[in-house]
Amino acid sequence: MLKEKRIKQIEDYVVQHKSVSLDELVEVFNVSKNTIRRDVQELVESGNLKKVYGGVAVKEPSKLESFQERKVRNQPGKTAIGRQAVEYVEEGDVIFIDSGTTTIEMFNFIKDKQNITIVTNNIEFIVHSLPYENLNIITIGGILERKTNSLGRPQNLDVIKTYNINKAFMATTGISLSNGVTNASPLETDIKQAIVQRSQQVYLLADHQKFGRYGLMTYCNLEEIDYLITDKTPEEEFQIFAKNNNVELVIVD
Repeated sequence: MLKEKRIKQIEDYVVQHKSVSLDELVEVFNVSKNTIRRDVQELVESGNLKKVYGGVAVKEPSKLESFQERKVRNQPGKTAIGRQAVEYVEEGDVIFIDSGTTTIEMFNFIKDKQNITIVTNNIEFIVHSLPYENLNIITIGGILERKTNSLGRPQNLDVIKTYNINKAFMATTGISLSNGVTNASPLETDIKQAIVQRSQQVYLLADHQKFGRYGLMTYCNLEEIDYLITDKTPEEEFQIFAKNNNVELVIVD
């Protein structure tokens, strides 16, 4: 059996049974334990499965946590990512700033910029912008999503599709090679998908804890990202994917 076919069958088997031992996989697929270990390692690195004692199990999607719970996690890394992201903002830009605890870190570095237009559903960003008349803010109406401090599922999504956005700065619940760029709030998925399609350049802001994880819904493929800004060098498979798909990997200091 070809390796690629076997690995896919192993993944399907684990998904079906939720959790299996390595010994069971050896018996079912009639290969050595070393071969199973290598195959399982590939599946774990792809992001869908996780190692458990003596075997492997399905990795559950990341649940939607409150904004405050997420905000305090890896704060220095998120601040550094936000600072780096603003380096790409130029005078005259029309940009989108996504909801998220990493994208909000852009505010302190962008608040004094001149002649930029910011489209956003990020309530924290909107409130912080009130004293700064130099920031031209366009808000996206919709349903209040309290856990993400954002507005989601706008009544008129077609309006978003008319915006000519130069650069979109996007957040994510998790990134995996198999599931792409994901989020945990169904209310925001339509907005994120529309923005990625409308933007000339897409910047994904993701700290190192987001790699190999995934949320409830995928809003774009990883190859649709132009710049991936993070705080630590990711695993080799992500580096190879970025290189092969013209995704510029930016590691902040």
